[in-house]
Amino acid sequence: MAEVAREGGLQRVHRDDAQVFPLPGRDWRLCVGPENTGAQRVTVGVATFPEGSAPDGHVHEREEEVVYILEGRGRLVTPDGSVDLEPGVSVYIPPGLHHATVSAGPGPLELLSIFSPPVVPGSYEARTGT
Repeated sequence: MAEVAREGGLQRVHRDDAQVFPLPGRDWRLCVGPENTGAQRVTVGVATFPEGSAPDGHVHEREEEVVYILEGRGRLVTPDGSVDLEPGVSVYIPPGLHHATVSAGPGPLELLSIFSPPVVPGSYEARTGT
Protein backbone atom coordinates (compact mmCIF):
# COMPACT_ATOMS: atom_id res chain seq x y z
CA MET A 1 0.00 0.00 0.00
CA ALA A 2 1.23 3.47 -0.85
CA GLU A 3 2.60 5.72 1.84
CA VAL A 4 0.20 8.65 2.09
CA ALA A 5 1.27 11.84 3.86
CA ARG A 6 -1.69 13.58 5.50
CA GLU A 7 -1.51 17.15 6.69
CA GLY A 8 -3.98 20.01 6.82
CA GLY A 9 -6.67 17.97 5.04
CA LEU A 10 -4.34 17.23 2.09
CA GLN A 11 -3.06 13.81 1.10
CA ARG A 12 0.22 13.48 -0.73
CA VAL A 13 1.50 10.35 -2.51
CA HIS A 14 4.98 10.41 -4.01
CA ARG A 15 5.48 8.46 -7.23
CA ASP A 16 8.08 6.25 -5.53
CA ASP A 17 5.55 5.31 -2.84
CA ALA A 18 2.65 4.55 -5.21
CA GLN A 19 1.49 0.93 -5.42
CA VAL A 20 2.61 -0.63 -8.72
CA PHE A 21 0.24 -2.86 -10.71
CA PRO A 22 2.01 -4.94 -13.38
CA LEU A 23 -0.52 -4.93 -16.25
CA PRO A 24 -0.17 -6.29 -19.80
CA GLY A 25 2.58 -4.33 -21.56
CA ARG A 26 3.03 -1.77 -18.81
CA ASP A 27 3.40 -0.94 -15.13
CA TRP A 28 0.66 1.24 -13.67
CA ARG A 29 1.19 3.24 -10.47
CA LEU A 30 -1.83 4.10 -8.34
CA CYS A 31 -1.29 7.71 -7.27
CA VAL A 32 -4.75 8.71 -6.01
CA GLY A 33 -7.88 6.63 -5.60
CA PRO A 34 -10.34 5.16 -3.12
CA GLU A 35 -7.84 2.43 -2.24
CA ASN A 36 -5.16 4.74 -0.89
CA THR A 37 -6.55 8.23 -0.28
CA GLY A 38 -10.30 7.80 0.07
CA ALA A 39 -10.96 9.78 -3.14
CA GLN A 40 -14.57 9.08 -4.06
CA ARG A 41 -14.92 10.33 -7.64
CA VAL A 42 -11.54 9.86 -9.34
CA THR A 43 -8.56 7.55 -9.81
CA VAL A 44 -5.21 8.93 -10.97
CA GLY A 45 -2.24 6.85 -12.01
CA VAL A 46 0.92 6.82 -14.09
CA ALA A 47 1.47 4.13 -16.74
CA THR A 48 4.89 3.29 -18.15
CA PHE A 49 5.01 1.32 -21.42
CA PRO A 50 8.49 0.05 -22.38
CA GLU A 51 9.66 0.89 -25.88
CA GLY A 52 7.97 -1.45 -28.37
CA SER A 53 5.15 -2.42 -26.02
CA ALA A 54 1.78 -2.92 -27.75
CA PRO A 55 -0.69 -4.79 -25.53
CA ASP A 56 -4.03 -5.88 -27.05
CA GLY A 57 -6.01 -3.12 -25.35
CA HIS A 58 -9.17 -3.07 -23.29
CA VAL A 59 -12.49 -1.39 -22.56
CA HIS A 60 -13.63 0.60 -19.52
CA GLU A 61 -17.37 -0.06 -19.43
CA ARG A 62 -18.27 2.72 -16.98
CA GLU A 63 -15.27 4.98 -16.63
CA GLU A 64 -14.26 8.01 -18.64
CA GLU A 65 -10.48 8.20 -19.03
CA VAL A 66 -8.21 11.10 -19.84
CA VAL A 67 -4.54 10.47 -20.58
CA TYR A 68 -1.84 13.11 -20.63
CA ILE A 69 1.49 12.17 -22.18
CA LEU A 70 4.45 12.90 -19.91
CA GLU A 71 7.26 11.45 -22.04
CA GLY A 72 7.89 9.24 -25.03
CA ARG A 73 6.03 8.68 -28.27
CA GLY A 74 3.39 6.27 -29.46
CA ARG A 75 -0.20 5.85 -30.62
CA LEU A 76 -3.58 5.29 -29.03
CA VAL A 77 -5.53 2.95 -31.32
CA THR A 78 -9.30 2.33 -31.49
CA PRO A 79 -11.34 0.25 -33.96
CA ASP A 80 -12.03 3.44 -35.93
CA GLY A 81 -8.58 5.05 -36.01
CA SER A 82 -5.66 6.28 -33.95
CA VAL A 83 -4.03 9.40 -32.54
CA ASP A 84 -0.32 10.11 -32.18
CA LEU A 85 1.00 10.49 -28.65
CA GLU A 86 3.82 12.82 -27.63
CA PRO A 87 4.60 14.90 -24.54
CA GLY A 88 1.95 17.52 -23.87
CA VAL A 89 -0.89 15.70 -25.67
CA SER A 90 -4.16 14.94 -23.84
CA VAL A 91 -6.68 12.36 -25.07
CA TYR A 92 -10.25 11.75 -23.86
CA ILE A 93 -11.45 8.12 -23.98
CA PRO A 94 -15.21 7.68 -23.48
CA PRO A 95 -16.68 4.68 -21.64
CA GLY A 96 -17.16 1.58 -23.79
CA LEU A 97 -14.48 2.40 -26.40
CA HIS A 98 -11.91 -0.33 -27.01
CA HIS A 99 -8.46 1.25 -27.02
CA ALA A 100 -4.86 0.04 -27.17
CA THR A 101 -1.64 1.90 -26.51
CA VAL A 102 1.50 1.44 -28.62
CA SER A 103 4.87 2.66 -27.37
CA ALA A 104 6.96 3.64 -30.39
CA GLY A 105 10.19 4.75 -28.74
CA PRO A 106 12.84 5.74 -28.48
CA GLY A 107 12.56 4.99 -24.78
CA PRO A 108 9.43 4.32 -22.72
CA LEU A 109 6.05 5.98 -23.14
CA GLU A 110 4.81 7.44 -19.87
CA LEU A 111 1.33 8.81 -19.35
CA LEU A 112 -0.83 10.18 -16.58
CA SER A 113 -4.26 8.55 -16.54
CA ILE A 114 -7.36 9.95 -14.85
CA PHE A 115 -10.55 7.91 -14.44
CA SER A 116 -14.03 8.95 -13.33
CA PRO A 117 -15.79 7.28 -11.67
CA PRO A 118 -12.87 5.55 -9.95
CA VAL A 119 -11.53 2.38 -11.56
CA VAL A 120 -10.30 -0.79 -9.90
CA PRO A 121 -6.75 -1.10 -11.31
CA GLY A 122 -6.56 -3.93 -13.84
CA SER A 123 -10.27 -4.90 -13.57
CA TYR A 124 -10.83 -4.07 -17.25
CA GLU A 125 -8.04 -6.26 -18.66
CA ALA A 126 -10.35 -9.28 -19.12
CA ARG A 127 -12.70 -7.22 -21.29
CA THR A 128 -10.71 -7.14 -24.51
CA GLY A 129 -12.02 -7.20 -28.04
CA THR A 130 -13.82 -4.75 -30.28
